[in-house]
This record gives sequence, structure tokens and C-alpha cells, in this order.
Amino acid sequence: MEPLELVERLAAAEIGETYNQYAEAPHLQERLRGYLAAHAGAEVVLVGEAAGYRGARVSGIPFTSERQLTGSGPAEATATIVHRALAALGVEDEVLLWNVVPTHPGSETSNRRPTRAEVEAASPFIDELTRGRVAIAVGRLAASVLEALYVRHPSHGGAAEFEAGLRRSFATIGRRRA
Repeated sequence: MEPLELVERLAAAEIGETYNQYAEAPHLQERLRGYLAAHAGAEVVLVGEAAGYRGARVSGIPFTSERQLTGSGPAEATATIVHRALAALGVEDEVLLWNVVPTHPGSETSNRRPTRAEVEAASPFIDELTRGRVAIAVGRLAASVLEALYVRHPSHGGAAEFEAGLRRSFATIGRRRA
């Protein structure tokens, strides 16, 4: 995976009716390139459904809010739970975070489930980023798309189940130690 080329393709992509946060935002493209380069050696990819309106739509990084990156801007509950759980397991730097649909379905103030056509249009990106890695599907949509370990999505009261599922997944797959 070459981060520069992947981000350029992503910025130019039209994925159904989703909002492509990278299209007109060079700072988000640069941020994503840096993130992908820093996690190029990750053996595990944690895959969610789609970019959230308070998460990757604003920050450019899957499962990450702007507040986590800069200390200001919107916070996002799922991002907080995901990063807390990965840190507790000591694997935050060993895991690549991604979404089945890397662009945002919904509006500036809401999320919606991606359509089948949007999932299909985004498939080249998920295929590329999961190739050669162990994938862990976060939520039912990701599990329906990937042949992967499944953990419950942390939203709507699922934080404890998510963390327990992540712990079980890492116990099953093991992990490389730096």
C-alpha cells in the first residue's frame, strides 16, 4: 500500500451519496497520508462501518475525533472508546483503523447506514487495506462485508462488550511486540 496514491484515489472517489471529506481538504489528505504511513506495518486492521459525522468526517482519521488529535473541535464517543480500549491492551500503535466506507454517509449532524452500492463502491479501498492483515470487524455491517473476527460496535451501550470482544480477539490472534 502506497499512502500517497491511495489517498489521491480516495480524494477523487465518488462513493454513492456519501460526503467525501478528503475531496476538497488537503489538510485531511495530508493527515490521512501521515496516519497510513505511520501504520503501514500494522498487522491488524480494525474495520468499522463508515466515517462518522463527529469522527473521520472532521478529523480525516477513522475512529478518531478532531478533539483527540488537536485538543479542540468535536469529540466522538465511539472514537474515545476505541482508542481507550486499544491503549488498555497496549496495541494502539500496532493497529490500523479503517472503515468499510471511508467517506461519510449522512449529513453534518447525523450518520446513516451506507447503502449496498456505497459499500461496493468503497470495496477497492477496504480490500487493499485488509490484504495481508488480520481484520477485526467492528459491528454487523463490517462483519457482513469481511471474513473477519467480529466485535460488537461500542455505541449505544456496547462499550463493555466491545472491549471484551477486542480482548478476546487479540488473545486469539496474538500480537507482535515491539
